[in-house]
Amino acid sequence: MPYDIGASRDFPPAGRAVTGADRRAVARWLFALCAMIFVMVVLGGLTRLTGSGLSIMEWAPVAGVLPPLDHAQWEQLFALYKQTAQYRLVNQGFGLAGFQRIFWLEWVHRLWGRLMGVAVVVPWLWFWAKGRLPPGLGWRLIVFFLLGALQGAVGWFMVASGFFPDATAVAPTRLALHLALALVLYAAILWTGLSVRRPIPAGTVAPRGLRALVGGFAVLLALTIVAGSFVAGTHAGFEYNTFPLMGRHLIPRAYGQLHPFWRNLIANIAAVQFDHRLLATLTAALGLAAALRGLAAPRELRAPVLAMAGLVVLQYALGVATLLYVVPVPLAVTHQANAVLTLTAALVALHALRRPAPGPST
Repeated sequence: MPYDIGASRDFPPAGRAVTGADRRAVARWLFALCAMIFVMVVLGGLTRLTGSGLSIMEWAPVAGVLPPLDHAQWEQLFALYKQTAQYRLVNQGFGLAGFQRIFWLEWVHRLWGRLMGVAVVVPWLWFWAKGRLPPGLGWRLIVFFLLGALQGAVGWFMVASGFFPDATAVAPTRLALHLALALVLYAAILWTGLSVRRPIPAGTVAPRGLRALVGGFAVLLALTIVAGSFVAGTHAGFEYNTFPLMGRHLIPRAYGQLHPFWRNLIANIAAVQFDHRLLATLTAALGLAAALRGLAAPRELRAPVLAMAGLVVLQYALGVATLLYVVPVPLAVTHQANAVLTLTAALVALHALRRPAPGPST
């Protein structure tokens, strides 16, 4: 039986049964954490697209809460930034005012991460003190907190790759790792919140094959999002700005030009963009197949599946528009944000399709 950190003898209160109201309150808190991660992903996209991520060259989890407070501090940070290749090769001459514009976005991004830590710990301690945590949830919250701390460290690991002598942006592999870990944390908290709110599956009969279609969609979508991070990290979206052909070819001629071959998957602009296009097309097709199958499902299953399909069609359209218009910041950020919304719909649909646990044999 899982250990319940809310069931100690003296503190929190002994013998208090967790009520439906408790579960709803805890679920709302977990969903609020998901909303904060969603905002964090959007802020991360903005910092990447505006080149703001390299404006703060120090990792100071405590002291970094405060921004520069006087002109001397601003000049000190600006002098550090001038040492980067990004400044010398991309932003040279944009002055202190230009530095301040990119600094504030990265500072808000990091501050939001710190606030998320507070949003995990403080409500957690309050629910625990009141004995309102559902049994077995304590260890998951510890894992979530540790994953959040790891995400902060990975974020700095990513940013540090942009300080290499010839780097004007972060390493694509580290960017992909940072985004993938954020989505793992998001998915884990969302799934836990859904399970806290509805611990027992409804047991509604789903059309044959629907669960497999939605599960396959979720896996393909995750792969597509990670592939998209390599497109972002290599700036591949600024090349081959036609659709559906790439340089008058369906498969670009430069696809396999790097050796060994696996390097094409993460560093070859032609291959990276083609892989993202292919995965996105397969994901959209599977989403539409799930929607067609879901039309025969009961309403409580049909609604999340159709929402998932609608969002993936929108996501596909946003991706094509972002490519054709050569990556305007508003479109690119919307594309990234909608990817998280599509993942959310897929997880909600998959959770609704859970099978009831087998009962005891009679």
